[in-house]
Amino acid sequence: MSKTRKFITYTLLIISTFIIVFPILYAFSISFMTGAQVLEGNLLPTSFTFENYRAAFERVPLLHYLLNSFVVSISVMLGQIIVSSLAAFAFVFISFKGREALFFLFISTMMIPWEATMVPNFLTIQKLGWLNSHLSLTIPFFALAFGTFLLRQQFKTIPHELYEASQVAGISRFRFFWNVVLPVSKTSLVTLGVYSFLTTWNMYLWPLLVTNTEEARTVQIGLKQMQTQEISTDWGVVMAAVVVVILPTLLLLFLGQKRLQKGLTQGAIK
Repeated sequence: MSKTRKFITYTLLIISTFIIVFPILYAFSISFMTGAQVLEGNLLPTSFTFENYRAAFERVPLLHYLLNSFVVSISVMLGQIIVSSLAAFAFVFISFKGREALFFLFISTMMIPWEATMVPNFLTIQKLGWLNSHLSLTIPFFALAFGTFLLRQQFKTIPHELYEASQVAGISRFRFFWNVVLPVSKTSLVTLGVYSFLTTWNMYLWPLLVTNTEEARTVQIGLKQMQTQEISTDWGVVMAAVVVVILPTLLLLFLGQKRLQKGLTQGAIK
């Protein structure tokens, strides 16, 4: 590649990166501004103050909402890893009649929009009496077709002869699953965990439907609640809360970016 072509390529990459990152940087900058500075359209604060961050935790129980989001996101992450890994193991290593047809039916649910199943799920949760509880925010999301498909593709890279040899040696299926399959699939498991955590953390519509008390609400509902508390929105305070909320996701993406990229492509080639 010539120097001119490299220069153009890297210039375009830098510009694209700046366009993508600019909203986050601007939100971070606004979080240190007063209301007057925001209305003036300043890009940078004239003086740094943490007053907006203090106000963000005082106007709504943001710390409690953050704790709820952490509990819900981690629960869904663990639930999806457990259910998806067990289902993928069954679809790969356990032979039973109609396995391929059942897997095709299972995967076809990915084509159904979440909005189409929202009302039946809500009615089910309501009849079970799970409204305003963590059960309504976690259990409906434990079974994930994408997670099962991702892990199935990874598990298929494990030689089936290894599983047959373990059966001949008298090793139980669960022991083979725990000691052999999971250790060699760490990258895909981390990928699924990161995806599950981020998806659940950023969920808004479903928590809005199944929770109406401060004890059960998640942080995304808290942000909307803060924005609509007053007629004149104090964007400095709102952006301070936004920065606090997106920090865990940015940190998770920063730490797990390589594993996330590797895990999404690792099972593509058998």
